[in-house]
Amino acid sequence: MKLKTFSPSDVSGKKVLMRVDFNVPFKNGKVTDNARILAHTSTLKKLLDAGAKVALVSHFGRPKGKVDPAFSLSQIVPDIEKAYGLKVVFVDDCVGDKVADAVNNLKAGEIVVLENSRFHPEEQKNDPEFAKKMAAPFDVFVMDAFSACHRADVSTCGVIDYVAKAFAGDLLQREAEMLGAVSETPAKPYVLILGGAKVSDKIAIVGNLLNKATTILIGGGMAYTFLKAQGKEIGKSLCDSERLDFARDTLKQAAEMGVKILLPVDSVIASGLDANDVSVTSVDNIPADKMGLDIGPETIKLFTKALEGAKSILWNGPMGVFEDEKFAKGTSDLAQAVAAMTAKGAVTVIGGGDTASAVRQFKAADKVSHVSTGGGASLEYCEGKKLPGMYPFKID
Repeated sequence: MKLKTFSPSDVSGKKVLMRVDFNVPFKNGKVTDNARILAHTSTLKKLLDAGAKVALVSHFGRPKGKVDPAFSLSQIVPDIEKAYGLKVVFVDDCVGDKVADAVNNLKAGEIVVLENSRFHPEEQKNDPEFAKKMAAPFDVFVMDAFSACHRADVSTCGVIDYVAKAFAGDLLQREAEMLGAVSETPAKPYVLILGGAKVSDKIAIVGNLLNKATTILIGGGMAYTFLKAQGKEIGKSLCDSERLDFARDTLKQAAEMGVKILLPVDSVIASGLDANDVSVTSVDNIPADKMGLDIGPETIKLFTKALEGAKSILWNGPMGVFEDEKFAKGTSDLAQAVAAMTAKGAVTVIGGGDTASAVRQFKAADKVSHVSTGGGASLEYCEGKKLPGMYPFKID
């Protein structure tokens, strides 16, 4: 998908409100992963190089429409300054005269960071009057927060109606380009890798991409619902009982369409996440008191072989409980296999959320074509939905 982006002349000398995603992991008073901050570097640099005065707006956590110091963006100002090499002028609100004054008084090498937009209940209601207030000090709006663009909030799309010009940023354009390449017009052979815990989370993506895929690899917790649908005993493994009919129908429909669906043939099992009785078994023989927590070595071989020759790969959902070393090998090995296919010319895209965390953990993030910054947003994009924070910029 091609989006409307800005040129230097569009923003030169203008006051620009830029929607970013600073909803970063934060623990014990520190940002534990600044990837989302760094993701906006290109767009911000272009704006500043063009002579724009820039204010950044974002949400942070879930303060539920109330001022809560635990969710103040002031806490991550040092991380923002370090990431961008710029001085931050922090404003303890995202609307009002204080915002206008801060933007008007900006000096070279400075940016404004506004307080958490979700301190106002109107934000997530996409309230028009609040949108007018947020837009008032600005000439231009730039949307660069892909990971929030599936939300119809004031700061993601509401302000568009109240500024003179609005554009997509570099990050938003990159996401549209790469996700489009593996969900709208994928080169074949096209392999779709699905994992994670819930079948329900992936129903829409299966429905949208089943007729485009060559092969679908299903691992993670959701695989056991499909195995159960085939009549296998899965012990205490995750099972979405309400989706068994969906699993059966998907397997049948795929067979009729000539789409190959591969399920695990073996699993790493244990009696629980904290148990030490870890072993590998065929998926035909999962004991009643055990649960599958990762794909097994034969499944890793099967899935890796299925990737050979692929020209497009989309991966959404880990193969097991990768956060625990005992159940990480399936996700780790598949990450390396996807990286290897990238080196051979395949377009490889990693959905955000846990899958993005996994490829970073296993040092494969810089070895694939693209790691999405949005979990829910990337999922909804690949489901074929019109994202409210992206669709207004679409160029037909």
